Amino acid sequence: MYLKESRGFDFTGYKRTSLARRVQRRMAQVGIDDYDAYIDLLQVDADEFDALFNTILINVTAFFRDTEAWDYLRAEVVPSLLAERGPDDPLRVWSAGCASGQEAYSLAMVLADILGPERFRQRVKIYATDVDEEALAQARQASYLANDVQDLTEEQLRLFFEPQGNRYVFRKDLRRSVIFGRNDLVQDAPISRIDLLVCRNTLMYFNAETQAKILGRFHFALAPRGLLFLGKAELLLSHSRIFDPVDLKRRVFRKTPGTPMGLGGLVSHTTVYDRGGDIGGLDELREYAFSVSPVAQVVITGEDIVALINQQAELMFGLSPRDIGRPLRDLELSYRPVELRGYIEQCKVERRAIRIKDVEWSRSPGESLWFEIHVNPLVHSDNGLLGVTIVFHDVSAARKLMEELEHTNRQLESAYEELQSTNEELETTNEELQSTVEELETTNEELQSTNEELETMNEELQSTNDELQAINDTLRERSAELDGVNEFMESILGSIRAGVVVVDTEMRVQVWNRGTEDLWGLRRDEAIGAHLLNLDIGLPVADLRSAVRSALGGTSEEEVLVLDAINRRGRSTTIRVVVASLRTSQGQVSGAILAMEPVP
Repeated sequence: MYLKESRGFDFTGYKRTSLARRVQRRMAQVGIDDYDAYIDLLQVDADEFDALFNTILINVTAFFRDTEAWDYLRAEVVPSLLAERGPDDPLRVWSAGCASGQEAYSLAMVLADILGPERFRQRVKIYATDVDEEALAQARQASYLANDVQDLTEEQLRLFFEPQGNRYVFRKDLRRSVIFGRNDLVQDAPISRIDLLVCRNTLMYFNAETQAKILGRFHFALAPRGLLFLGKAELLLSHSRIFDPVDLKRRVFRKTPGTPMGLGGLVSHTTVYDRGGDIGGLDELREYAFSVSPVAQVVITGEDIVALINQQAELMFGLSPRDIGRPLRDLELSYRPVELRGYIEQCKVERRAIRIKDVEWSRSPGESLWFEIHVNPLVHSDNGLLGVTIVFHDVSAARKLMEELEHTNRQLESAYEELQSTNEELETTNEELQSTVEELETTNEELQSTNEELETMNEELQSTNDELQAINDTLRERSAELDGVNEFMESILGSIRAGVVVVDTEMRVQVWNRGTEDLWGLRRDEAIGAHLLNLDIGLPVADLRSAVRSALGGTSEEEVLVLDAINRRGRSTTIRVVVASLRTSQGQVSGAILAMEPVP
């Protein structure tokens, strides 16, 4: 009672033992064993309501829960449902007690698989309802973890879900056909004109009286020949008057025509009284009443001869008293606005009334009338057939009103769906914005961390720069020392009157002193870097090849050659050449030294 008065949740129709067990479970979780104390907690802690409702409303669900029943629905129920309707007729489905949405999306997958995605979007509306707002909020997201979709096949995941991180999201184009909303099966009005109503493992939580009330609402919600799909723990043995079993094992039932008990249906009873006296002129009174009836009516005999025509029939179909006594087949009325003779024959044979609905008659261009035609047998007290009466009820105005009403309903439904869709899109946008804000905050923190790292790197680079500057200063000092050494070596080599040539291991000239310039007339800048054997001087350098290679190979320490040559003045002279190896401090050969001087 406290929950009903404070939050509007009426649990009085639930099974008392189950309800008490769940409330006590929540009380045990918070360490309370007294109902009054727990009500005190509910009064001071608003969040405790959500925890209690989640405990009471057991949202146990899964995709295609109870696989055998869903296979039967796919193979038998849905094809039968579609066969009874036109190819363009809308299909309205209600998932009552949808919890977090797996049941509604299972229905969407079955119907989209059978109809194809395009026809599904055009024809199907799935209304998914629950009393738990938190579960509905989760269902609207259509986003599930890998554990939630583990029972689906790879093909179903590929066709109907889009991976997003570690979650699977139902296809948005098919999601638009699933409309979620809050509905209390006990208190709220049911959705109408439903072709397939799925309410699995929900009725079992209610007591018998509440079950009967809910089933009455389901009967009202279903369209003629609509189907009810229940859970395997639920039966309708005590409600067989309003539902016929289609398959008891899979818990599929069909709506029985008529008004269920408990929905306020009215039953009229006719009381027969004994007539106290004779009334004169009854035949004339009956004839006049028949003639002026506002409904067009024609009576024929058992041999299909026209016996009576009232004034409304004469005005409506252009008949006259001269047509009385003629066979019905000779009148245009026998086949226009509808072929009557077959219905009349069926009426006479079966001795029952036949109703022909939605008969359209184009009386003139641009003017159409709609009739509901009743063909009733006139049976004598000994079951003998006296004739047949044909009554033409003009339902054009009602038809127009019905079309306008349906059009208005479609507009309202479309507006509601658009509003619902807009609301869901706004919720999604809000969550996306919230997610974006969180991502921006994370990015800001990452940028701040990066900035700190850059500052640290800048300090390290500054320290490295200082070290490089110190190294550069050291290198400058070493360079100055080397320049001094080079000048000292240059002075030594310049002071030697003999020609001195130093080559590397590839026989390229590295040193060419002043004595060599004086001897051959080739400047140092022309000789440095050139191959020894390519020099154009008066010395036959080709004769030096063997000695230089031996020195470079380290096979001989020193070799002396005496060669005939021509000096820089063009005079013949004899040159003494000493070829020796140039070695490093480790004893490795790094080149060769050639000392040249004229022989006196």
